[in-house]
Amino acid sequence: MRTDRQWRRFYAAGWVVSAAVGVIAFVEWHAHVREVERRAEEAERTRDEVARRRAMEERLRIARELHDSLTHSISVIKVQAGVATHLARKNGEDPSDALLAIQEASSDAVRELRSTLDVLRHEDDNGSSGLDRLPRLVERARSSGLPTTLVVRGDERPLPPDVDRAAYRVVQEALTNITRHAGDATALVELTYGDRVLTVRVDDDGTGSGQPPVPGYGLIGMRERVTALGGRLQAGPGAAQGFSVLADLPVDGVR
Repeated sequence: MRTDRQWRRFYAAGWVVSAAVGVIAFVEWHAHVREVERRAEEAERTRDEVARRRAMEERLRIARELHDSLTHSISVIKVQAGVATHLARKNGEDPSDALLAIQEASSDAVRELRSTLDVLRHEDDNGSSGLDRLPRLVERARSSGLPTTLVVRGDERPLPPDVDRAAYRVVQEALTNITRHAGDATALVELTYGDRVLTVRVDDDGTGSGQPPVPGYGLIGMRERVTALGGRLQAGPGAAQGFSVLADLPVDGVR
């Protein structure tokens, strides 16, 4: 029969073996967890890469569609307007303001379309329009027959690129809508530089319906641009007449 000492040795050996098995099981379990986590991270990276690739493919498809459908037509308009201007001057006549506005607008449209195509192809927006082009936009609105006043309040300063572009696009779309829908009107563009917010306001005194607008792509695009930056957009009939667009864009915490 085994002695007490032998039983104690037997139990001690059993505990040692159990502990060793436990350690080995823990190491194996930990390695398995790490492997599962690694596979999950790899799957996430793969999904992200696939999503980025599909997004880029879609951007390239849109760029091709825009190029094929718009570039040629806008270029034809630009060339024809240039020819008409040249012929008028050759015949000793002054080109009409409308013709000059068409020529300038088509040139700007070609340039902005190329900028948009570059953005779609290269995933950056550094070449897009900003507020540095706002005076030219206002002057073009005037030459097209829309009396427009530009007022800047506060300390004018460089803005985050996204805010700069969004502010310009809001004014551009608002002036375009006034030209199309307001009839015989004047427009007022106000930029107010605050400490944390840039306020963009575009008012007109045209003949509107007095009813809230039916959201079109232009208004939807304005709202999406502003809200994507954490800002707020209000658009609706003016207090007395006409139409008003008001956008508050945060100027801090934006890339």
